[in-house]
Amino acid sequence: MSEQPDPRRWRILSVSLLVGFMSLLDVTIVNVAIPSIRAGLDTSAGAVQWVVSGYALAFGLTLVAGGRLGDAHGRRALMTWGLVGFVVSSAAVGLATNATWIVVARLVQGASAGFLTPQNSGLIQQFFRGPERGRAFGLFGFTVSVASATGPLIGGGIIALLGPDQGWRWLFLVNVPIGLVALLLIRRLIPADTTDPEADTRIDVTGALLLGLTVLAVLYPLVSVESGATWPLALLPAVPLLAWGFVHWERRTADRGRPPLLDVGLLRRIPGYADGLAVGTLYFTGFTGVFLVLSVHLQEGRDLSALQTALLLTPFAVGAAGSSLVAGRLVSRIGRSITLLALGVMMAGTVLSAWLVAQPTESLWWTLAPAMLLAGVGGGGVISPNFTLTLADVPPAMGGAAGGALQTGQRIGSALGAALLMTSYQFALRPFDPPVAARVALLTALVVLSLAMAMAIRSARRPEPAPAAA
Repeated sequence: MSEQPDPRRWRILSVSLLVGFMSLLDVTIVNVAIPSIRAGLDTSAGAVQWVVSGYALAFGLTLVAGGRLGDAHGRRALMTWGLVGFVVSSAAVGLATNATWIVVARLVQGASAGFLTPQNSGLIQQFFRGPERGRAFGLFGFTVSVASATGPLIGGGIIALLGPDQGWRWLFLVNVPIGLVALLLIRRLIPADTTDPEADTRIDVTGALLLGLTVLAVLYPLVSVESGATWPLALLPAVPLLAWGFVHWERRTADRGRPPLLDVGLLRRIPGYADGLAVGTLYFTGFTGVFLVLSVHLQEGRDLSALQTALLLTPFAVGAAGSSLVAGRLVSRIGRSITLLALGVMMAGTVLSAWLVAQPTESLWWTLAPAMLLAGVGGGGVISPNFTLTLADVPPAMGGAAGGALQTGQRIGSALGAALLMTSYQFALRPFDPPVAARVALLTALVVLSLAMAMAIRSARRPEPAPAAA
């Protein structure tokens, strides 16, 4: 590809980030709507939990395959078909009349998002070079942070505006007009897909199935625990065997000269990729569960409304929004040191939040809210530099699949964190009152973030990659 920057690159990025924001928003926007959905459909808490968990499960299952399909057959095509599926399934969720309908539609919605999301990192790898790539990933990190953190606020605002009976439906129906506009922008602004006629565009179906089964064996038990089922935990022992089978098959496929689903040699040839995968997974394990625990605690333990809860958590989004952009600009200058600094700030905010969460409810607005702001400043500085550094030496032809694998780790981390922190919270409720139980959950998150810090330190001790490399 020519070294001359493509003049269309920033408009291409803006469209892809709009689509990415919409798909990532649906991961967290329903957290504050669970009570409303349960009441509106007159169903059990376990069934409604699958509205959240089913989306995350299907999302994680399709990320790597979606990235590889985009690498092989073009990103505009995958974005188009993925967005069509997302819009149709969003309408089906909003119009659902029973729990079965809404869960199935959420599974389709999550799978569609899994085809959409890895095209973001693939497009950045394809169209950006030098320090601009860091800035582009900074905007991507900004999108991830804001979508994750503002989901509860947007959801709470819609429910407050339209009422609990119908408000939850518009959390999904609003995707329809936005998605149609985004679809038009994709067709008009993102260039037509061009593929090398001599390139092998065959898809490694066996590898996709093996990876899908591996991810399923990890995610299904985790999301089932959140819903109260424990028998799927029996699948966890199969994870190492399935993972070994996937790695063995991918190496065999590459040795035969055929394109693998994911070049697992990246883990060996590019040590920074494996470290970044671990940092991202552990960070999302500690970060995502915090929002779920605090959403439940503030509504059920403190009797705050969905909107009040969302407003109390909004400072995290504000902090993350600002630091993501700054971190994206600095990463090409100071490298992995920015990840260490950001994780340190995030951990300090988590410690402060754990101490202040037990304060009287009326005090939380001027105690817990600033602590969440500090945690957000740190959190926003983790995501975009980790993407930039992890994918720095990945060839653009594998950018979608490699980015998809990185985001699969994030989805696994999110599911694991939600299960781990909610279990900690529920377990602590037996001997303690809700504020102390919330403190226990936050301290559990701190332990996980400490593991992410350990991996980041290990990565920082390696020779620096070149974020500016093509």
